[in-house]
Amino acid sequence: MNRSQHIVLALVVTLTASIAPATRVAAAASAPTTSASACEAAWGSLVKKRASYTSKQITNVRSGRHRCFDRLVIDVNGTGRGEVGYQARYVENVTEDGSGANVSLRGGAKLRLIVKAPAYDDNGGLTYTPANWDELVDVAGYRTFRQVSWAGTHEGQTTIGLGVRARLPMRVVVLNDPDGGRRVVVDVAHRW
Repeated sequence: MNRSQHIVLALVVTLTASIAPATRVAAAASAPTTSASACEAAWGSLVKKRASYTSKQITNVRSGRHRCFDRLVIDVNGTGRGEVGYQARYVENVTEDGSGANVSLRGGAKLRLIVKAPAYDDNGGLTYTPANWDELVDVAGYRTFRQVSWAGTHEGQTTIGLGVRARLPMRVVVLNDPDGGRRVVVDVAHRW
């Protein structure tokens, strides 16, 4: 290889080396959204509410873990009328319906969920009876939930205390089931 060929080769190597980092930076900037940013929740942590009431009854409480949030589901079924309402709010203390006694909850923040539906039938019989009133569902291993506890059912509404890791974004939606039942769904994000 002669001197001019060495110079050309050196220029090609130098240009390639200087262009490659810029190409890598551009490629990184246009890369698909990362999983962390896909989990960003713009829900906020202020009060979520829907004012309506129903005479349909609460029949079950269950939970699930998802990639970006933990989910609590309250099943509302029966032949009653009206639409299910709710109020979800971060509070200093969750208190029992009727008595006002504090409900002890694990976690750095407490979320009070009021579902505007009773957990008893027309004769006063309970329509939901968990095995443990202090641990409605097992949330061991969840990223956000720490405890789900009963706070009572009184005058047509039911209160559930949700202990969470910290005050985090949350959302509440009511979903309709094909059989006429409803599901109150509470999602609490794993992070801001």
